[in-house]
This record gives sequence, C-alpha cells and structure tokens, in this order.
Amino acid sequence: MAQIRALILAAADATQTAPIVETLKWGEPAYLPPRKMGTTIRLAWSAKHRDHCGLYVHCQTDLISRCRTLFPEEFGYLDNRAVLIPVTGPIPEAAVQQIAGMALTYHRDKRSAGR
Repeated sequence: MAQIRALILAAADATQTAPIVETLKWGEPAYLPPRKMGTTIRLAWSAKHRDHCGLYVHCQTDLISRCRTLFPEEFGYLDNRAVLIPVTGPIPEAAVQQIAGMALTYHRDKRSAGR
C-alpha cells in the first residue's frame, strides 16, 4: 500500500492537483483532490479479495470502464468501483499512476472534454 500511496502522490504532482488531502474514510486511506478537480481515491484490502489491494473510486464515474479499456490485462476489476492490484509481484507503476491521475483530474478533464 505504501508503494501505491507514493504513486498516487506522484500522480498528484504530475497532474498539478497537489497538495491532496490524505485522510481516512471507513477506516481506509483516502486521497482527496482539490474541490471540483477530481474524485476521491481510496485504498482497501479485504479478505474477500485477499490477493489484491483495491484502488476504489466513486461508482458513478466512468473511470473503471475507462481503466478496463486501457488496461484489460494488467488488473482485475470490481464492478464499477475498483481496480484490483495484485499484492505480490511487481506493481505496474506507470498504469497505477495513470489511473490515479485520471481520478484526481476526473471533473477537470470532464469539463474540458465536454463530457
């Protein structure tokens, strides 16, 4: 999780959404971009998906659908809620950072794209 946190913070710097607020939501690490810029990212592990760490986003976004298109083989997915990152083996860092950047800029990019 520490490695994923570092990738989220790097994405915030790269997308000019830093500083982001680090907090807990439901007892899990959450990363909040500036208001009206993006959507919250939350990290969670559960016994139900014990071999993965979930990178959760708001379920009413199209982020997970976009991730499935961009990264069909790199990750597992949980409905329209989360990207499932394996807890063992190398993390696809560039892909995780790109996903984090997409979440942190979701509303900003949505406005500029006219979605």
